[in-house]
Amino acid sequence: MKTVAGIDLGTQSMKVVIYDYEKKEIIEKASCPMDLISEADGTREQKTEWFDKGLEVCFGKLSAENKKTIEAIGVSGQQHGFVPLDKDGKELYNIKLWCDTSTTEECKIITDAAGGPDKVVEALGNLMLTGFTAPKILWLKRHKADAFAALKYIMLPHDYLNWKLTGDYVMEYGDASGTALFDSKNRCWSKKICDIIDSKLIDLLPKLIEPSAPAGKVSAEAAAAYGIPVGIPVSAGGGDNMMGAVGTGTVADGFLTMSMGTSGTLYGYSDKPIADPANGLSGFCSSTGGWLPLLCTMNCTVATEFVRGLFQMDVKELDGEAAKAPCGSEGVLVIPFFNGERTPNLPNGRASITGLTSANTNRANIARASLESAVFAMRGGLDAFRKLGFQPKEIRLIGGGSKSPIWRQIAADIMNLPIRVPLLDEAAALGGAVQALWCLKNQSGKCDIAQLCAEHIKLDESKSTNPIAENVAAYDKAYAEYDKIVKTLTPLYE
Repeated sequence: MKTVAGIDLGTQSMKVVIYDYEKKEIIEKASCPMDLISEADGTREQKTEWFDKGLEVCFGKLSAENKKTIEAIGVSGQQHGFVPLDKDGKELYNIKLWCDTSTTEECKIITDAAGGPDKVVEALGNLMLTGFTAPKILWLKRHKADAFAALKYIMLPHDYLNWKLTGDYVMEYGDASGTALFDSKNRCWSKKICDIIDSKLIDLLPKLIEPSAPAGKVSAEAAAAYGIPVGIPVSAGGGDNMMGAVGTGTVADGFLTMSMGTSGTLYGYSDKPIADPANGLSGFCSSTGGWLPLLCTMNCTVATEFVRGLFQMDVKELDGEAAKAPCGSEGVLVIPFFNGERTPNLPNGRASITGLTSANTNRANIARASLESAVFAMRGGLDAFRKLGFQPKEIRLIGGGSKSPIWRQIAADIMNLPIRVPLLDEAAALGGAVQALWCLKNQSGKCDIAQLCAEHIKLDESKSTNPIAENVAAYDKAYAEYDKIVKTLTPLYE
């Protein structure tokens, strides 16, 4: 048996899968929950010790026999999180996460110093947003001066796991492009932005490597700790969206991937650098060698979870209640900015339920509106993709939302595109495993990632969902109303 392993470090959990690449099946997987530090000021943080424990727990649950067959490992991790370490590799402060919105002031400071939003986009291909890494680093300098003075290593969550496995300090282009320190077009660190934060910053950043290159090899220490073979390659890895793209086969033009998890994301592969930051499309690099324009919202299943809790329903009950309501929920709209929002850029945004009347206020409409709102938030991203010349054929759907038949139909109808779901779940972890296989095969000759994905990423035809013309028309009207309400509310939260 020949296998590779994929690790996915998410906001809520860490997962590890062992993938038999000859039989093309996941033979074993394990997971470990992650805690979250959450404060009213928008703080969202975790600790490196929780990541360390996650590796121990996940690998500890896997059979020793299967672990011996692993030939390479690939790591996926939540994007943008800032892992600050000292010269001995010790955590200097908590990890500020992608969903942390406490850095609004730092974004303004960097943007103003750069000459305004247009100059930031010129330097990076992206705006300076609270989710990105750069303002988190400035936050540390402004609020934890002693910690910043001792700063030696700047890592993203997936880089930290790579470092734990190999001892090597590197970063690949895909995750680097989400730091707001990286010139995505030219694939290099932006000295201009780095110097605004601190003159020493650019010298602290890791060496950049190609996505096809190994981050290093499993060290003897890691092998002993996790029961995995010493010396096997650890691939470059990447952010969870970049690895989700690999795990869904979004490595060539023609379709998009939409992830409906804690956050909502919509992204597609491009052979050339493109972005539309004004309309929410960040100019990221892919972790396969191209580019990955991406829209991210901070509230997807967040909205449904709050509504579910409000009515004390489980997931099936929420879906069942939503199925009782018509498309558009009779005018009821959920504005899902429970965690602030990134697209539109409203870190101080607030959630609301609107459009209520004496005739339409019921559980069914509110339940369905919570499902619809997550997709409405990404509909604008689809319009931006089309303006850039994309002609998507279908959407590959992943995340918790992909498991719900009614949510799949809502997504197909609002986006007016066929929805397809990968046969194997855990797309980010599987993407890590397939990238690991790519890295392994590249050691003995050139391997094409698109061909590799075509061989290993299969679709679950039983979950294929096509748009219904009558529903599409209803949702065009409902989305127009949603967009109007969001634009009306925006000045209140800017």
